Amino acid sequence: MNSFWPGKKVTVTGGAGFLGRHIVARLEKAGAEVFVPRRKDYDFVHPDACSRCFENHPADIVIHSAAYYGGLGITLAEPGKIFYENLVMGANLFEAARCAGVEKFVGIGTACSYPGYLEGDLREVDLWAGPLHETVVHYGLTKKMMAVQGVAYKQQYDFDSIHLILTNLYGPFDDFGPERSHAVPALVKRFVDACRNKSNELVCWGTGSAIREFLYVDDAAEAVLRATETYNDTLPLNIGTGVGTSIKELVERIQSITGFKGRIVWDDSKADGAARKVLDLNLMKSALGWTPSTDLQSGLEKTIAWYTDNS
Repeated sequence: MNSFWPGKKVTVTGGAGFLGRHIVARLEKAGAEVFVPRRKDYDFVHPDACSRCFENHPADIVIHSAAYYGGLGITLAEPGKIFYENLVMGANLFEAARCAGVEKFVGIGTACSYPGYLEGDLREVDLWAGPLHETVVHYGLTKKMMAVQGVAYKQQYDFDSIHLILTNLYGPFDDFGPERSHAVPALVKRFVDACRNKSNELVCWGTGSAIREFLYVDDAAEAVLRATETYNDTLPLNIGTGVGTSIKELVERIQSITGFKGRIVWDDSKADGAARKVLDLNLMKSALGWTPSTDLQSGLEKTIAWYTDNS
């Protein structure tokens, strides 16, 4: 891997965030010259900020991992902001990168972009096979547009880009706050806090029946770098584990690791979201020659240990 990166100028949007900081750490270790733009200096909602960023910090590669998103609560509360900011950030950065002569644009997508009611594992060729689930359409569709922009720009400008569809990430430095956290960090925080407070009961949203896939964040960062090096098709590429886990099983695993002894109550008035969301990884395995090395149990143990030590 390292022979590709020494001397490469790489701009990582969202490089101070959850996934971004892990990508940056791997890039720096591989010898790349990394620039992490901050919103106070470059607000990519505005086109001129994107152009100015590349004028001040020329880049060979752009990895766009910045996003405005959150868990189900913020998704339902701020659909307009989620839609607008993610849509224009992606479009503005893509165009500015092309105009600046960037060699390759790497868009970080989401499994939320898949149709919400497909059966079986989600394949890249099925990305347009139906409507998105109504709980994530405002976010998922904006990421999907980056994939469309990549195809259009390749056809007209011969501009190279790839679109990586990542499943649910978790791990150290995640956002554990109640507004923006997803399933794993939200549950880790609640179980660790419940143990500290010696609570007798813990309420979990939904029925626990929904099936999800969980990828340890450092594995995701490794996959992003591998794909940047070797994958060059405009067909989006799934990145995940291919292992489905029910929310109920996830809760039981976290309960066991944290040692919570209280009662679990399921609040079925809260939405489960899509019934099942697991990625098909045949293309990933053949294109990258890679599979994640961190299983769910060890990843949860690392995540819980990190949160316990840093909260």
